[in-house]
Amino acid sequence: MSTAYQIVVCGSIVPDPLQTLEPVSGPADPALKNEAMLPSVLDPWAGHALFEAANLAKNNPGSKVYLVSLAPKAKLQQVMMTLAQKVPFELVALDGSASGFTDAFETAGALADAILGIPGLDKSKLLVFGGWESASRCAGVTMQVIGEKLGIVDQFQGVDELKVNADGSLEILERIDGGKHQISTCSGAPALLGWATGNLPEPKNNPQVGMANMRVVMPALQKAKPAPVGAGGIAFASVALPKQLRETRIVKDAAPEEIAREIVEWISK
Repeated sequence: MSTAYQIVVCGSIVPDPLQTLEPVSGPADPALKNEAMLPSVLDPWAGHALFEAANLAKNNPGSKVYLVSLAPKAKLQQVMMTLAQKVPFELVALDGSASGFTDAFETAGALADAILGIPGLDKSKLLVFGGWESASRCAGVTMQVIGEKLGIVDQFQGVDELKVNADGSLEILERIDGGKHQISTCSGAPALLGWATGNLPEPKNNPQVGMANMRVVMPALQKAKPAPVGAGGIAFASVALPKQLRETRIVKDAAPEEIAREIVEWISK
């Protein structure tokens, strides 16, 4: 017997990874050079979570997927034009900074409040998905804080696979140290899963899905609440790309053991 879930996916937008990113010191907080001009995409980590959520909803009739996103709504609208054609979802938009310099705790608080504000939310059916990390924020703690604020104690990070057993329990494949996985089981919702790469391909574009999604995406963007997240009171003295350093020394007829010893000494410094 299938279970109907309310699956909330937390995901923001990031600059297209094919672009050259250069940090600069802004008037308030650090930013990226020409950030307003950079094309954006959905965070790849969040993308895996969204596709897994859509697959789970498809296999459990009555389930619904929500995408809760904190980003500048003008850029979010551009990304939605493409993303909306992938899988069915209802957008919950927050208008705020998607910068990698924003504080994870403030971001998590805004996202948790948005989730609690979803009409008809039933925590007994709630599954919260998101990226294990992020291509921009990469704090690795945002999803955990969201879970704590929502009172969800069953949290799983580095998830690659989720199965729903016949009795409604969840079997979860998690990454652990040493390139291994562990299999965890919980009785069911509510639960929070921070996804790694999953095992599903990116869905093909479906114009019919896109048209259905955009009927609710545009109104959601129009009523997006401001979310003034910042750097959490942290002051940045400066931001810059790491400097490239190359040290070259040409030596003839050196013994392999001597070369290996020098490499080890250099690495150990």
